[in-house]
Amino acid sequence: MATHAKGGGSPPKVGAVRSAEVTGDAVPETAAPRGLSLLAVIAAGGAIGAVARYGVDVLLPASERGLPVGTFLVNVTGCLLIGALAGVLFGRRAHRLLRPFIAVGVLGGFTTFSTYTVQAVTLALDGEVGTALGYLVATAAACLVAVEVGLMLSRWSAHRRRRGSP
Repeated sequence: MATHAKGGGSPPKVGAVRSAEVTGDAVPETAAPRGLSLLAVIAAGGAIGAVARYGVDVLLPASERGLPVGTFLVNVTGCLLIGALAGVLFGRRAHRLLRPFIAVGVLGGFTTFSTYTVQAVTLALDGEVGTALGYLVATAAACLVAVEVGLMLSRWSAHRRRRGSP
């Protein structure tokens, strides 16, 4: 039997992390949700996110020409929320199913990379190449900025809570 480099014994399990070592996005192996409960919360969250996205599509339908505003807003808003939630949910001990429910389910069902891509290709094929390229670049840039703003907001909020500010 091979010994661990730090002085004997068996090597640590892959993915095992002691709670004292958990920082940022690291999650202890024992906190990983499994089984049907995981699939159920992701499905429920996905249904909520998809219905919310459909509501945005009804309120802001995509035109045949021009920027698909509804899809743009959905993706940027989803990125802002995942940034904010990453700071809030991933840095603390939340219920083991809360992160998959919100991040994978609700926000995964709400945001849409595939529609964004199809809309950009459709614009290009319809001769709106400049609009398509602008839409691709603007969405990617806005989504990256939104994630960072969400992270900054969650850090700011956590700092205010620690200081006891209202």
